[in-house]
Amino acid sequence: MNALSALSVQNTTKRFGGLVAVNQMSFELRTHEVLGLIGPNGSGKTTMLNVISGALKANSGFVSLFGKVISDQPANLIARSGIARTFQLVRTLNSMNALENVEAGGVFGHRRLWKNSLRSQAIEMLDKVGMAGSMNNPISSLTYIDQKRIELARALMSNPRLLLLDEWLAGLNPSELQIGIDVINNLKSEGHTIIIVEHVMDAIRSLCDRCVVMNTGKKIAEGKPEEVLEDEGVIQAYLGSEHA
Repeated sequence: MNALSALSVQNTTKRFGGLVAVNQMSFELRTHEVLGLIGPNGSGKTTMLNVISGALKANSGFVSLFGKVISDQPANLIARSGIARTFQLVRTLNSMNALENVEAGGVFGHRRLWKNSLRSQAIEMLDKVGMAGSMNNPISSLTYIDQKRIELARALMSNPRLLLLDEWLAGLNPSELQIGIDVINNLKSEGHTIIIVEHVMDAIRSLCDRCVVMNTGKKIAEGKPEEVLEDEGVIQAYLGSEHA
């Protein structure tokens, strides 16, 4: 593993009965890099994130974070080691307001905070994602993009060493999409280490330093966005052989 690597995935396989969802996946993520994990629907991207975050256990292979193997640990310990994530379907605490949702990330995450430190950090994270003006609003009153930003602010509360974004830009209209891209771009400029699972190719091109492409559980390409998106194997995986 390179000394600058934040994450190393080595020969990782995840099966569900006879279905191999992740098949001998290997890749590395450098510190301060934004990596796009892309591929057609059903290619195994979210399963790969679930293995990294500990929501699922791999059948073989291992995952290490800054040189320490984490794939043998439960999800709560992996979170406390410095991995935070968002989900395809927004997961908010609907009985709490926006500020309380974000504060929850500081209580249970990598860096646990309390009382005044917790409140001030939560307000700072809300401001980072452009939601400071809505801190007292109930979650049910927020738009979809705003709920996504609350979920992201909650993930950032733990000051994660690695942030996993699972289709965070999905379901947004063009104006909301630009807001989302700007938020992630700001995180990138701050030096955050991020893996993005995404189908919005404009976002992949503008945000990612490098991409890993999956299809049927396997890695089929790796490189800069402009390179992999022109790869014949990638085009075939997305569009079919007649377009390759």
